[in-house]
Amino acid sequence: MELGLSGRVALVMGASKGIGRGIAAALAAEGAKVAVSSRSREGIDAAASEIGALPLVHDSADLDAVPALLEEVERGLGPVDIAVTNTGGPPAGDPLGFDREQWSAAYRNLVLGPMAIVERVVPGMRERGFGRIVSVSSSAVREPIPGLILSNSHRAALLGALKTLAREVARDGVTVNSVLPGRIATDRILEMAGSREAAERAAAEQVPAGRLGTVEELAAVAAFLCSEQASYVTGTAVLVDGGLTQSV
Repeated sequence: MELGLSGRVALVMGASKGIGRGIAAALAAEGAKVAVSSRSREGIDAAASEIGALPLVHDSADLDAVPALLEEVERGLGPVDIAVTNTGGPPAGDPLGFDREQWSAAYRNLVLGPMAIVERVVPGMRERGFGRIVSVSSSAVREPIPGLILSNSHRAALLGALKTLAREVARDGVTVNSVLPGRIATDRILEMAGSREAAERAAAEQVPAGRLGTVEELAAVAAFLCSEQASYVTGTAVLVDGGLTQSV
């Protein structure tokens, strides 16, 4: 399927590895001009070199740095047509064991950081009559994951904000969607399980598909949501979890 992404300018956050890197690679393979960001200069330079992307250093929790980030993208590639917000999850732990600063930091990273990007790029998208916002969230917004109270709470908040925005901008050719990864074989999933072997055993027992998902499978869904063909898909959240989530 031709996705109509050739020449489109895409910014993918958190793209030095894992899901972000996979989405950036999928968009570049479709002919998009891709900028990738991460806190790590070494990591993002290496990923960008392999993908053929513009590397940028950015901490998603640094809200004041967003204008400079987007100016760099525009100078290097042009105005952003596609924004993929992807921020790492906060730590697991006792639901009553996190202090106020940890709650605030998680909110800043998971809600304010992505929205700072969205608020800046959407006006230009509306003027040009084309835009794609894709948020990398989690299946936790449908079924909370034990021990992840910060992620469960704040990712759901962002989902509500994006759903609200989607209705406001739909007539302007701008779509706003989320992908909800389940057990995708990323460093975070493997670390939470203790090892790759333990993660694979658990997936074989608990996931209806009988295995972990791959980054490429998740990236393919995100790339479609960024496409011309997905122009009538907005305000939705797409599970990519091998059937694990039981809610309707």
